[in-house]
Order: sequence, then structure tokens, then C-alpha cells
Amino acid sequence: MDIKLTNGKKTITRSKEQYEANKNHFQMRGYSPVGEAKKEIKKSKINDIVEKVVQLKPKKKKGKKK
Repeated sequence: MDIKLTNGKKTITRSKEQYEANKNHFQMRGYSPVGEAKKEIKKSKINDIVEKVVQLKPKKKKGKKK
């Protein structure tokens, strides 16, 4: 019996025995069975992004060599 695994972008099909034997490996790679609850992707708003932006300092001018 085959089981479908997904990491959000990619879907793969593996045998049930292979999945059970390597369950930790698949979880480490981000794969989970298709039927399980999916993570909700939080969309960011412009206001949230603007608050986190670090303002850059102007570059220091170096003296001219003669």
C-alpha cells in the first residue's frame, strides 16, 4: 500500500513500510502525509514589514590623498 507525502511544494509516493521505517527522516526533511492537517501560511502586511526594516547609516567619506 502506498502513501502520499508532501512538504508543501512537492508530493511524493512511497510504500507504507518504507515510510514507517524512515519516519524520522521524512519528518526531518519536512514531509508529512497528505491527509494530515496543513500549516497555514501567514501573509504579511506592509505595515509589519516596514516596522522590521533597519535603517542604513550613510557611508563615511574618506579623506582625499594628495
